[in-house]
Amino acid sequence: MNATASIVSRVWSFCTTLRDDGVGYGDYLEQLTYLIFLKMADEYSRPPYNRKIGIPENLGWSSLKAVRGAALEVHYVTVLRELGNKPGLLGQIFTKAQNKIQDPAKLSRLIDMVDETNWVTLGADVKGDIYEGLLERNAEDTKSGAGQYFTPRPLIRAMVECVRPLPGKTIADPACGTGGFFLAAYDFLVDTYPGMDREQRAFLKHDTFFGNEIVAGTRRLALMNMFLHNIGEIDGDSPISPNDALIAPPPESYDYVLANPPFGKKSSMVFTNEDGELDRDDLTYSRQGFWATTSNKQLNFVQHIRSLLKTTGRAAVVVPDNVLFEGGAGETVRRKLLETTDLHTILRLPTGIFYANGVKANVLFFDNQPARAEPWTKEVWVYDYRTNIHHTLKKKPLRYEDLQGFVACYSPLNRFARSETWHETNNPEGRWRRFSVEQILARDKTSLDIFWLKDKSLADLDNLPEPDELAGEIIENLEAGLASFRSVVSTLS
Repeated sequence: MNATASIVSRVWSFCTTLRDDGVGYGDYLEQLTYLIFLKMADEYSRPPYNRKIGIPENLGWSSLKAVRGAALEVHYVTVLRELGNKPGLLGQIFTKAQNKIQDPAKLSRLIDMVDETNWVTLGADVKGDIYEGLLERNAEDTKSGAGQYFTPRPLIRAMVECVRPLPGKTIADPACGTGGFFLAAYDFLVDTYPGMDREQRAFLKHDTFFGNEIVAGTRRLALMNMFLHNIGEIDGDSPISPNDALIAPPPESYDYVLANPPFGKKSSMVFTNEDGELDRDDLTYSRQGFWATTSNKQLNFVQHIRSLLKTTGRAAVVVPDNVLFEGGAGETVRRKLLETTDLHTILRLPTGIFYANGVKANVLFFDNQPARAEPWTKEVWVYDYRTNIHHTLKKKPLRYEDLQGFVACYSPLNRFARSETWHETNNPEGRWRRFSVEQILARDKTSLDIFWLKDKSLADLDNLPEPDELAGEIIENLEAGLASFRSVVSTLS
């Protein structure tokens, strides 16, 4: 077992001990975040680094190691509260921090376990792998609901491989979850450009990534994840804003946007009405530069992402099916996207790859362009990795190799050298097909929900998928249908 796996396994086995006390995966991961951060800060404050890290001695790592029993619990709560009031990254990591480990003996054991490892000397890849491993385990714990913030890493990696970010360019994610897109882009840049000069490496560490994450606990995990991957400084500013990205136009524009915005259909706000009862009000973001005013969160994110891009900027965005076919505001947004950007590629994703059930999603790849009268999109290439594809989270999870066929067809090094694999007579089963913008504009509601392959499970009774796969697919379809139905009902109420 390698060093990373053994640390993950040790850290995780202690979590099972804590679960008996009612401490869930997510709460455990938060406590680990606080303690690893404090331990690393302590390591950086000592030789050979001798850095001023902004943590007073009475709130630092040594102070936690010096007390035991009930006194430790009291002191730990004080440390969390005080550090949450500090500026920059420190304050963001400890925002609204609470102690969820009520047994002081177990808290002591956790402190000892974190103390055993010298975190600063571990390579960024090892530290990052440890934390990513913990985040993935947390996402798999369906009861915690953390999966909604966790995009499958093989999908993220394939999206980054297609976009191929360059050194010295900025990358944004307006709903960054635990920071998966940032880390994949960071790894891609480090691996692809080993000869980056000092200036480019400094830019990568301090000035490349910008995100938003409104959920404090998730933002904390993202900041720690990035910090452990060597992005940002322990005493620096936070690269992730706690603000709702949709509320106001972005102050900056960026070279790339890589994102998987939240799948909840409606944006809404809960408030107390005149009768003292809780009521819900749909949020519609009326923003200058938005093409349509709507409470559909995904359509708002698509519009916002386009506004985040420089005129030469490029985006890869995960969106649910409704963005591709919904009428009204949906049609307006699709038409404007075809006009003002080069919406050149759609990847249709299979069900069974997300931790949230019943999700049918796609990836849109589009390049922003300067304003002009005629539409920028000339043709849209569609890769159908959904029809007759079966994935499950447990038995057949999505792997990076599964998306290699798409990446090859995408032709990242020169996307103008593409060729279809579909042919009406020679290869009607081809998954890669081109559609002219005229064909798309002629479709009902300018629908981008395009498919042409026959679903074999409907026709070939001799080669049905395994029963559990079929059952899983039926559940996925029912849940997707229920989600659509709920959104219709909510618009009527």
